[in-house]
Amino acid sequence: MILFNETVSIDNAVAAEWLEWMKETHIPEVMATTYFVNYQIAKVMEDEDTGGTTFAVQYFARHLTDLQEYHRDHDKNMQAKMQARYPGKYAAFRTVLEVVG
Repeated sequence: MILFNETVSIDNAVAAEWLEWMKETHIPEVMATTYFVNYQIAKVMEDEDTGGTTFAVQYFARHLTDLQEYHRDHDKNMQAKMQARYPGKYAAFRTVLEVVG
């Protein structure tokens, strides 16, 4: 199993709206590509006040090739949608992990 983790720090002023958009629009669009079998969203728990709220959005793929095909066919479009909706309101980084246990 492959875990594609996207950690997003979103401006507090739009964090609630962003989370709703992720749950109702963005994640369903990502899941509709059929490259992932499950997902979860976690809120990072830390005391540091950065002016933003940080979330880890995790998508689970059966194989690395599924993730590679998603990146090739859909990722740029999905990123563009978030950038258009929340320009300058977030910072993100991504990690690909292999689930080993």
